[in-house]
Amino acid sequence: MHTTRTQRVRRSSARALTVAGIAVAALALSACAGGGGAAGAKTGLGVDLNNLATETAAAKGPIDAITWNLPYEPLSLDPMKTFNYAENTVDANLCDSLQRLNPDLTTGPGLAEKVDTPNDTTVVYTLRDGVKFWDGSPLTPADVVFSIDRQSGAHNADSYYSEYFTSVKSVEQTGANQVTVHLSKPDALFAQGMATAAGAIVSKAYATKTGEKFGTPQGGIMCTGAFKLDRWNAGKGIDIVKNDAYWDTKLTPKVGKVSFSFIADETTAINALRSGDVDGQFFYLPPTGMQQLTDGKTVQTTYGKSFVFFTLAGASDSGPFADPKVRQALLDSIDRQAISDVVFQKAAIPAPTLAGPDYWGDQKSLFDPAFKKFGTKPDPGAAKQLLAGVDTSKEITIAIQGSSAVHEQTANLIQAAGQAIGLKIKTKVIPVEQYGNLYYDPKARAGLDAFFTTWYGNVTDPLDVYQVFTTGGANNFGNYTGVNDLVQQARSTLDPAERAKTTVEIQAKVTKDLPWTPLTYLPTILVQNDKITGAVPSIAYLSYPWAATIGSAK
Repeated sequence: MHTTRTQRVRRSSARALTVAGIAVAALALSACAGGGGAAGAKTGLGVDLNNLATETAAAKGPIDAITWNLPYEPLSLDPMKTFNYAENTVDANLCDSLQRLNPDLTTGPGLAEKVDTPNDTTVVYTLRDGVKFWDGSPLTPADVVFSIDRQSGAHNADSYYSEYFTSVKSVEQTGANQVTVHLSKPDALFAQGMATAAGAIVSKAYATKTGEKFGTPQGGIMCTGAFKLDRWNAGKGIDIVKNDAYWDTKLTPKVGKVSFSFIADETTAINALRSGDVDGQFFYLPPTGMQQLTDGKTVQTTYGKSFVFFTLAGASDSGPFADPKVRQALLDSIDRQAISDVVFQKAAIPAPTLAGPDYWGDQKSLFDPAFKKFGTKPDPGAAKQLLAGVDTSKEITIAIQGSSAVHEQTANLIQAAGQAIGLKIKTKVIPVEQYGNLYYDPKARAGLDAFFTTWYGNVTDPLDVYQVFTTGGANNFGNYTGVNDLVQQARSTLDPAERAKTTVEIQAKVTKDLPWTPLTYLPTILVQNDKITGAVPSIAYLSYPWAATIGSAK
């Protein structure tokens, strides 16, 4: 049922994670020296881990045009098929959602100016007056019904956001400017998901007319966003232009045109940024030349709040790594600070849990004490005690992506740490072109115990991470069942404080059983040259019109 959702995760997580050029010898030295300090210090690259950004300096004036680089060409601009970095980087400026994820990771009104919940299974959206699509046609309840319906019910398997719609029973127009969604059960994640591309509204008439070409270079799209799609020249670039009739006058773009390039090679991309050929780029992993960007005088690097984390995901419910004691022992032996410092060039944060602090929102007072119970400092002595009486003769096989220095170097560290406590760990290199199969094809995971993945949720709620571990869930690769009932309970709890209490229980159980092993949190890395300023640096850039605030820096 969730095949396409795993496909979109595959695309998100299977991108080449290239941080080459760091000697393995340096990694080994760092591991031997020990790390594991608590997150919170300022790193060597100037990342203030206690104060990640949600905004950059305001623009001082308008600017005619800028060029922005993407690490690859989008596969689609159809919002329901855009769960990936490059796709959403573009689409966030084109397609508005019913609600809006703001730069500070709070949720506010979007195309729906008001949301009512007359009961726990009914959500009523009152739409804004005067909103128009780029072609001048008005936004109507029929467009909203169409946009939600194409991701729910019989069409659920077509959406990369399908898991937000599993409780949707029906959607209907209930007034001249009103749409009502009926749920089969209370569902906190559905309401929150409407602030992401899951809640993006497209023109029914245009999508129906273009059919299967909708979202492609040949068909284009039709939305209500701050920018209009001007041109998609397949293989070469995408141009978006200012929407002068944008309904949110506070976000009328200051830049007339944004041209997206597709420079995949990191060295070439960094050189383009430093030379001014490219004005900006978001990096979801620290690039090889991170130090050049940090030291450069022609660019400004900003580290923003983020939902992204790097983890070792369990891939099987049998074998040596299916034993929670083995997983915990391995984690106790790993120096997560060394991974952050060496593999990620001090631009990552050691992760004690899967969901990091930026997910907590206004429930910080509940999550913070629970979070502080978990550390990241290695404890080989405790690891050896956990393995007492455990058969460690069988090898643990970890898949690593070919051409990924991040995977290779992290695996080297983990192999050395495991060997020190008596675990036999080997790696299996999976070509880049095939690595994505691990996310949706159980046969591709055969013989594997775990694999590395870069993962992110979409909303400011850690439940959005932990809901992965539902029984039979498409992304529950190791068939972990330890928190299924708690996840269902939390998802049906609409009161944020009560849901947070249950989620704290889930977090404690998951962090003990380790179906996925937390390694690092990755801040958003925004690079702008000295000509421009104003881009949104937080992970909200995947949902918010981040380019609307860009303008001249002088």
